[in-house]
Amino acid sequence: MLESIGILEVSSVALGYRAEDAMLKAADVRVLLARTICSGKFLVVVTGSVDQATAAVDAGVASLRDGLIDHAVIPRIHGDVFRALHQCVELQVKPAAERQAAVKALGVVETFSATSILEAADAAAKAAAVALLRIHLAMALGGKGMLLLAGAVADVQAAVEAAAAAARGKGLLVAAVTIPGPSRELFAEYV
Repeated sequence: MLESIGILEVSSVALGYRAEDAMLKAADVRVLLARTICSGKFLVVVTGSVDQATAAVDAGVASLRDGLIDHAVIPRIHGDVFRALHQCVELQVKPAAERQAAVKALGVVETFSATSILEAADAAAKAAAVALLRIHLAMALGGKGMLLLAGAVADVQAAVEAAAAAARGKGLLVAAVTIPGPSRELFAEYV
């Protein structure tokens, strides 16, 4: 399990590389993800102790005069976040119709940044017994983030509310919905 992650999102690829370098020089962290994302932005995600991740993010932020979009440190990140990010979520091995019948609600959260959707997903996973199905970062979303989760209606509502609160607190929430009893076609389209 990762102890914590630090995230930095900037509006320029060049500034992103400079910030990544500053982060790596300032702290004992390991890069999990460093890449361009839509629309010409750059995202850096590192892992290490809370102190080291914080030092790395602080150094990345300090290296930027302009271009900072969002940043965060998430201590004790929930393990389901990275499984959903890499679309490695394993639903129980059952026929498709039975899998869909077991899903009582589908939650969708959309944010204005990739960083804020990771924070929202962590908050959702920690708030209720839900399955994080997919976390989509920026690509083909105009730089936004999207989270899909499923479970019992009350759990999905609680998780969506927690995720929305995390993004809303930064002014980065686009939308958050709970869909009770999703149609088979809707569920199949996304899972």
